[in-house]
Amino acid sequence: MRKLVLCVALSQCLLWSAGAQTPKTTSKAAPRPSATASSQTQGRIKFTEYDLPNGLHVILHQDNSTPLVAVTVMYHVGSKNEKPGRSGFAHFFEHLMFEGSENIKRGQYMKTVEGAGGQLNANTSNDRTFYYEVMPSNKLELGLYLESERMLHAKIDETGVNTQREVVKEERRQRYENQPYGSFFPEVLKRAYKVHPYKWAPIGSMEDLNAAKIEEFRDFYKEFYVPNNAILSIAGDINIEQTRQLIEKYFAEIPKGTKPIYRPNVKEPESKQEVRDVVYDNITLPGVFQAYHMPAQGTPDYYALNVLTTLLADGESSRLNKEIVDKQQKALQTSVFPLALEDPGLFITIGIANMGTKAEELEAAINAEMERVKKELVSDREFQKVKNQIESDFVTRNARAAGIAENLANYRMYFGDANLINTELERYNKVTKEDLRRVANKYLTKENRVVLYYLPKSMEPKKAAESKGE
Repeated sequence: MRKLVLCVALSQCLLWSAGAQTPKTTSKAAPRPSATASSQTQGRIKFTEYDLPNGLHVILHQDNSTPLVAVTVMYHVGSKNEKPGRSGFAHFFEHLMFEGSENIKRGQYMKTVEGAGGQLNANTSNDRTFYYEVMPSNKLELGLYLESERMLHAKIDETGVNTQREVVKEERRQRYENQPYGSFFPEVLKRAYKVHPYKWAPIGSMEDLNAAKIEEFRDFYKEFYVPNNAILSIAGDINIEQTRQLIEKYFAEIPKGTKPIYRPNVKEPESKQEVRDVVYDNITLPGVFQAYHMPAQGTPDYYALNVLTTLLADGESSRLNKEIVDKQQKALQTSVFPLALEDPGLFITIGIANMGTKAEELEAAINAEMERVKKELVSDREFQKVKNQIESDFVTRNARAAGIAENLANYRMYFGDANLINTELERYNKVTKEDLRRVANKYLTKENRVVLYYLPKSMEPKKAAESKGE
């Protein structure tokens, strides 16, 4: 039972830390819409996309199989767009946008959706912020009205800011400070990045949020929460033409943003020396966290590293699980988490030691598996199994309306091509066994990584504890 609890807790921590990423874990008025080339192909996801004059990009996917609709808006703003000294703004706005608007009373946003039989949520990553409602399809107009209010008339006042400051403080306590190993994500980032704004996590700094004035929050809203920085993606039981008319009704009047949108043009220098450190935490079992610098999402090597992730840590038959968890019994849990980002990200490996195993022993076992993929080609049988897993995961991500809407927006925002929802699998299929060995040798090197040990506070050296006044 404890093994399961740790596995779930750490996986949730990963998801909370990085937005919508999923770790591989082992444990025991618009122009005419353009039909994509894939729209005529049976079994592929058909969609229509177009732009409003104010710059809002719209993507519509019709699926009348169930009476549900997902109304989503993705804003191209994440923690990367924050200025030093004002971290946490993007995530803070994820909360603030539920405060209400000029026409929606404070606290009524969620009640309105839930009262209509719907559900809603939002998440923030290093690169974007995503809002969605899944509602009965006869409530489509309500969903559009609510999102248009959020974009045009959000309520940003002292009461809302002060309320959400307390909410974010509590979230930080629950997800980072009081969660076993919960602080690993910000601890890794601040050691992995020297100059890029990826060096702080989306949760940001409470000191920065406390220091910010109300005018700064309003300026952030005016800069980023504008139609020309957003994608409205709708999927489900809709009629395309009727939906277009409703979108025109609720979004065409929203003015285009006039402030320049801040896009950091910062390149992280190449890592040439391993960074090692220790964090003493309220835990009983040591943890080993390794973070290797990896290329930005969408690049050929990014796809190869993702295939390698599946090989190492996807399911009970994965290499880390079979060798380190089952055979050697040195780990209670192993995970690999490629932090796929708009700029170069991180290939993160995680191991939680079994009772009686030292962090050094666990790290050596993980390193041995990394060396194995550097030296040996994967067998044909294992490689085919990995490709089958990737195809299954790809199909599963597009099994629900909300997933389709989000993926269409992601592909459009990051790559400028929503049709990757139909074709991206081809990029994975181009990865060869030789590519896996090549990227392992290129990126999974000692000088390209951060190694972080999490150890129980009882192991903290006495002198270090005294110097902190404990």
